Amino acid sequence: MSFSTQIKSELKDHTPKQRHCQLAELAALLTALARWEPLEGQKTLVLSTENVFVARKCFTLLEKSLKVEIGVKVRSIHKKQQEGRSGTFYQLTVAGEKQLSELCGVLKLEDPLKRCVDERLIKSSCCRRAALRGYFLACGSMSDPSKGYHLELAVATKETAQQIKSLMGDFDLEGKQILRKNHDVVYLKDGEGIADFLKVVDAGKALLEFENTRIYKDMRGRINRKVNCEAANISKTVTAAARQVEDIQLIEKTVGLSSLSPSLRQMAYIRLENPEASLEELGKLADPPVGKSGVNHRLRKLSLAAERLR
Repeated sequence: MSFSTQIKSELKDHTPKQRHCQLAELAALLTALARWEPLEGQKTLVLSTENVFVARKCFTLLEKSLKVEIGVKVRSIHKKQQEGRSGTFYQLTVAGEKQLSELCGVLKLEDPLKRCVDERLIKSSCCRRAALRGYFLACGSMSDPSKGYHLELAVATKETAQQIKSLMGDFDLEGKQILRKNHDVVYLKDGEGIADFLKVVDAGKALLEFENTRIYKDMRGRINRKVNCEAANISKTVTAAARQVEDIQLIEKTVGLSSLSPSLRQMAYIRLENPEASLEELGKLADPPVGKSGVNHRLRKLSLAAERLR
């Protein structure tokens, strides 16, 4: 099951207690998914989706908040039948003049359908939260957080995208909007923003899994950076030590270590005997002990002496 499907599976079971929030969420679902069709000689509101969890949520909200009679169909679509798409589609229908009149009156629907939820349905913060949840159920998707952070809602019109972006903004979410093929897309790509979005739409389980993945990725990244840094430092130390040993051996072969001052001669012998030791370790072996800067100063003098002999 994809992460998007996990979120929608969780959201299908989250039905707001307040009727006004139920209507706001239902309005967003119908705005994104429904259309008018003449079926069996009568005007019918048809809602189609490929996601069984979305179909169940629409059915629950229609039945619970409006108590309308709903027709349900499950059908398979082949690629040649619908613009290259195939698979199982779930279709909910609402017909009958009385039912449609009540439904359209409560949800402020029109013919043709507006592609935005009526502002009268989303005046309060809880209703705007519910509408955002409905929009995600209808047209949202999210990548596997272990691979990357990307959440988006792809809709048919610019007006719908702008309303979604506005709803996000009410919760301090900075959605970006682009046109991709024939769809307007509102998306979030930063981890903090996606976490806040999941919190806003009440996807608690998905939020917990997402945050756990973020923590794991962050820890792994920090460990990798630390390991790489330590490896680079070790490589740098080994290279420097090898060069210092070469310099000391050159001095020994040409003019002899006895030509050096006592402090440099002592450091030369210590380095030859401890080719893999760090500056700190070399300093502790000196008599009397010296600090890292003192060791580094003496080794630089030895390198300069070798350079003059080359």
